This record gives sequence, structure tokens and C-alpha cells, in this order.
Amino acid sequence: MSTPLPHPTGPRSYRTLLSPLDLGRFEVRNRIVMGSMHVGLEDRTSDAKKLAAYLGERARGGVGLIVTGGFSPDRTGRLTPRGAEANDRTLRGHEVITREVHEADGRIILQLLHAGRYAFHPLAASARSGRSPLSPFRARRLTRRGVGRTVEHFAGASHRAIEAGYDGVEIMGSEGYLLNQFLAPTTNRRRDRWGRGSEGRRALPLAIAAAVRAAIGPDSLLSYRISLLDLVPGGQTWAETATLARGLTERGVDVLSTGIGWHEARVPTIVTSVPRAAFAEQTGMLREIVDVPVVASNRIHDPAVAEQVLASGQADLISMARPLLADPHLPAKLGDGRASQVVACISCNQACLDKVFEGKRASCLVNPRAGHETELVLQPVTQRRARKVAVVGAGPAGLEAALAAAERGHVVTLFEATEELGGQLRLAARIPGKEDYAQALQSWRMRLAAAGVGIRLGFRPSAKDLLGFHDVIVATGVIPRVVDLPADDGPQVISYADLLEGRAEAGPRVAIIGAGGIGVDVAEYLTSARPSPTLDTETWKAHWGVVDADEHRGGVAPRDHRATIDEGSLAREVHLLQRKETRIGAGLGRTTGWVHRAELRRAGIIEHRGVTYQRVDAEGLHILEEDTERVVEVDTVVVCAGQVSVNDLAEKVVAARSGRTPRVHVVGGADVAAELDAERAIRQAVEVAASL
Repeated sequence: MSTPLPHPTGPRSYRTLLSPLDLGRFEVRNRIVMGSMHVGLEDRTSDAKKLAAYLGERARGGVGLIVTGGFSPDRTGRLTPRGAEANDRTLRGHEVITREVHEADGRIILQLLHAGRYAFHPLAASARSGRSPLSPFRARRLTRRGVGRTVEHFAGASHRAIEAGYDGVEIMGSEGYLLNQFLAPTTNRRRDRWGRGSEGRRALPLAIAAAVRAAIGPDSLLSYRISLLDLVPGGQTWAETATLARGLTERGVDVLSTGIGWHEARVPTIVTSVPRAAFAEQTGMLREIVDVPVVASNRIHDPAVAEQVLASGQADLISMARPLLADPHLPAKLGDGRASQVVACISCNQACLDKVFEGKRASCLVNPRAGHETELVLQPVTQRRARKVAVVGAGPAGLEAALAAAERGHVVTLFEATEELGGQLRLAARIPGKEDYAQALQSWRMRLAAAGVGIRLGFRPSAKDLLGFHDVIVATGVIPRVVDLPADDGPQVISYADLLEGRAEAGPRVAIIGAGGIGVDVAEYLTSARPSPTLDTETWKAHWGVVDADEHRGGVAPRDHRATIDEGSLAREVHLLQRKETRIGAGLGRTTGWVHRAELRRAGIIEHRGVTYQRVDAEGLHILEEDTERVVEVDTVVVCAGQVSVNDLAEKVVAARSGRTPRVHVVGGADVAAELDAERAIRQAVEVAASL
């Protein structure tokens, strides 16, 4: 059964989510687990204090159990050549991390992750030789002796973790890493004791679990991250997964933390278009067959949904990784009645996972302090030093600038020319699959009210109106760029803003000029089924071919067996055009771009690259494509060709001011509009607020 989508405000009580739980080795103060997520501070020993500050803030925020990013048990298993490894040198410096968490009454375990064929270096090794889609390096086949050494390395790393003060360890057996590679027939065709049949394929995870339990002793917590659905052809069946789960508990595993999908899977599992708690049903199936606590994961970001999953008996704990990037104090806010002020994670991946895959430090689009706790500090000011601050424009940059300045203690007034907060983010929330963006806006509204920010909607201040402030932060954003396209009757030419605001409608044949992020969003807006599949788990699963793993290995149906969404909703003919000759969607995020491109293909979007736009007339849109003139016969042309900064107010204030006030700061799209970049805009806004 699909999990119903709760009302955005959720239940008033989080009794189950906030209740303590005895894990056998110790008690955790609530059911919220900060799931493992690599943030780029794990790889260098010199970053240990920064990692301690990052994890310590989450412990002070009240999370029940923290799981670190993955550390390899040996050099072969590192994700990158200089990736995190749980060796003596690294873990000697981790006492500062465990001490920081324990002083905040938190619990923390170290995750051990062997990358296998996902390793991005020439030492990569796996169950058999071969190259994964995620790495250019061909993995060698581990010898029988090499497999035995790997077991020893896991045990040794576990012992070192306990010596460093960790409360236990987690073995990563999900997401397509080494142990998952040994478990799946598609990547393990060995004929020795580590591969013959399903019993042989699960021999390595079971051996490692037993060795780690012996290494850490009876008083430390042992968690295993188990893959419930591989979502790759040739993955595990449910019967095999169930047998593995029972075997792990027999070997001393205390907690089973669930994972969904390999990194190479062609089914999305974590992006914002995935329904909330889409895979909680699988976690419930696991909970029925084991006697240890089970952790649910994947798109359980709303505390209301988390409470529902626990109360329904589908899990014992909830893993929240990205939500605790967005708001490290989420548990504390739930506990003292501030649930409406929780910073909402929108699963955009732009500042977190996309950055990690680029080899950069992770942060959070809606919380730029994440991962930068020691560098981006919002120091409170005394009442005597409080400044009067005007923020003009209530898009993401303006909202965060006003909030950050007010939380420091400044007196803030936020001006917005329209009757609604949100700016471009409000338009994005209207795209099917991005419904959670509206929840982020609601969170901002509630936090602004709690911080005492004065809000004036429907008012466009003049320079004279702003002269009484000490600081003016201009966050007036952007307007859509107008394309110089001669038109003589013919198709209606509209902007994306007019379309998404409902001021204009598109006909049955549409040309979209501009294939960046907004152009792709508009293409999906025009072709997606209504209601959005994101709002119905079963429809979404049929759309992506997610099935019972005993029906099709790995839990994913062959493409020709997949159900299709109502064809009537895909009847519109849409052309997506761009000047660049690169593939459409090439600039989208690494973890989300492939999902959008798949949806464009499924909707039958007609793509045009290397296009020169000429004119619009009664025949349609005239273009030059591959040195050939042609006409795209359409009823509507939607312009998504970039934006222009709106920042003239800054110059007017500077010209009108006298003396030393007000100081003027320009942030967000008003500063740079070349590409709409909410991450940069919000970070810049917080940096300005921190400097006041």
C-alpha cells in the first residue's frame, strides 16, 4: 500500500518520533538517526575539528544517533585515491569528534564502507573484474586470500573506531558498494565459496558481520546498512534479502538500517520528485521478519511523515541525513513545539550530494552554514549594537537575509512588491515533482514571524523610504530576459513567469526557447500527468517500474513491462530549443539531471540544439538548425532564455543617501543573474547578514 501524504502542517504530536529507544547496548533519546552522508570533511585529518563542529551541532540539536560518512577499512576500498580510511592515523584524530558528540549527550557510530568497483582509483577491487558505470577504472577480481584480508580489515577498522570513542560501527552493505556487489548475481559470478549460489554470495557480508562483532565486543552497537531493493537488473530477490537479514541478526547485528537502490540504478530514490516515504512498505516487510530495530530511509524528510511511518509500525527509527543538513536543530524544535519552524529540506541535492560527487565539500541550499560551522558564524549582537536593516525583495535571498539578520538581533523590515513571498522559488513549487518547495516557503514564513521580522507586502519602497535604515539589502531578484524575436501575428509569445503564474496558457503545440533548468522545468510542467505522480506512490512506482523483487530480480521491471501514465496527459507536442550544441540538460545537477532527461524522453519532447532564432509569423517559429532554415509549427512560444538583474534601487539609494547611512548590499539574482542559482544567492545573503 502507498503511504498517504500528510497535510503539510503534520500532526501536533511527535510522541513516537521523540520517544527514547533501547538499542540493547544503550538507549537513544529519540528515534531520529542522522544517516550516513559524506560531506567532504572526512578525507583529510586536518578537517577533524571542522567535522567535529558539524556533527556536534547536530548532537546539540537533539538527534538520537549519528552515523558518520563512510570510512574505508583499507586502501583498496577508498572512494577516491585520498578518500577517507579508518586507519590508525585518521582515527587517532577522531577523539575530538566523539568527545564533541558525547558532551552533547549524543551517540555516534562510524560507518565502514568499501567502495568495491565504485572506487575512483586504480586499486579498485570487487567480486569480479569489470568496470562500473560510475568509475573509469576497471576493478580487479579479489582473490580468495584478498577476500579473507578484507574481512580482517573490517574487523581491524572496527576495533580502532571503538578505541577512538565511537559507540559502535555501521557496515555499509547497500547502495551498490562492495558487499552489495558480492550479494547480487549481476556482479558476482564467482565459483568459489564466496559466490556459488545465493548462500555463497551472502557469505562475505555474514563473515564481516561476525568478525566485526568479535572485534568491537558485546557492549558496542553494530548496525548493518542493508539493501532492500537494489533497483538494478540481476539484483537480489526479496527472499534472498530476508535470508541475509536473519543471518546478520544471528551474527550479532543490533540494528538494520535500510537502503534503497544502487547508485547506478535508473530509478530515482532521493530526488524531490520521489514520493514521501515511497519505500516505507519495504521497511515494514523487513521489520516483520527480524527481532532487531529497523531504520527507515529515503525521502522521509517531513517529521509528520516520519511520525506516521513509526506509528504505523513500519519502522523503529527514521534516518534523516539531508534534513539534518537543512536544520541541525530539527529534533529540539519538535520537542519544544516549534515544528512549524523546522527548516524544510527540498531534496534538491544542489549543495550537498552534487557537491560530493564533484569532490567538493557538501553544504545545504537552505542552510549554507552546514559543513561550514567554524567559518560562517552568525554572532548575536547586543541590543545596543542592533542595526535597523531593510531587506527589499522576498525571494530566497531576501528571505534568508532577513531571517539571518533578525536572528543575530538586528531590527529587520522585509519589503516585497507583490502580495506573496517566495520569488522564483514560488514559481518552482508549481512544477510537478517539486511540491515540497511550497513547504520550504511556509517554513520561512513561520521563522520570519518567530524572529520578529516586519513584513510589508504589496509595497515597493523608494530610495527615500529607505534612508532611515542603517543597512539596505537589495534582493530584488530578476525578471525574465526578453528575446528580440520579430513577430508578425502567428503563435503567442509568453514568458515562463506568465505561464507559471497563470497569466497565460499554452496551446497544444509549444516551443520552449531556452533549455536550461527553467526550460526543462517548463517542459515537464507542460507534459506531466495531473495529479503529479509524486503525490501517489503506486502511480509513481508504476511509472518507474518498481516491482516486487521476487517478481523481477532487483525490484525493477524491464522497460517494456512498465506501466504508462494516462497517455492523454502526454498529448501536448513540445519542442525544447537551445542555442548551445551540447546535449540538453548537460548543465543540470549530477544526481538530478538524469531524472529530468529521462522524463523528457518519456514525454516525447522534441529537442533542437545549435539553434538560431529568426522570427515568429503565421507559419510558426522560424529557426536556423544545422545550417538549414525550418519552421516549427506551434501555437505558443514560451521564452526561458535567462534573466536580467533588477538592481536599480541600489544605485538610487546610494545617490540619495547622506552621511554614512544607509550601507547598501546587493545579493542574489539582483547581483548576478547569469544563471538562477539559489544556493549562491542564499549563501551570499547569509554572509552579508553575518557581516552586519
